[in-house]
Amino acid sequence: MNTWNDIDSATTNATEAALLRRARKRVAMKMGFVIHALVFTLVNLGLFLLNQAIGGRPWSHFPLWGWGLGLTIHGVVTFLNLSGEGWRDRMLHAELARLRSQT
Repeated sequence: MNTWNDIDSATTNATEAALLRRARKRVAMKMGFVIHALVFTLVNLGLFLLNQAIGGRPWSHFPLWGWGLGLTIHGVVTFLNLSGEGWRDRMLHAELARLRSQT
């Protein structure tokens, strides 16, 4: 026979599991961006040094611009996803309330 404590415990465990999944997803997004930024920096530094060592016309800024645009987009998407969570939750609750009032 289930008691209220058992039900509360199960709900708490489910809530904790959901929070853990959300936290892991958020950390993975942040780490993905940090790794992308680190690789961007190291590779472009290497290309710059290679360009300086070889000499000739400067070309290392071309990959820097293209990849920099991609890194910027990655950063914006990451920031919007992380900061937009509260906004999505509020929209979800408002939509649920609207649907419940219709039934």
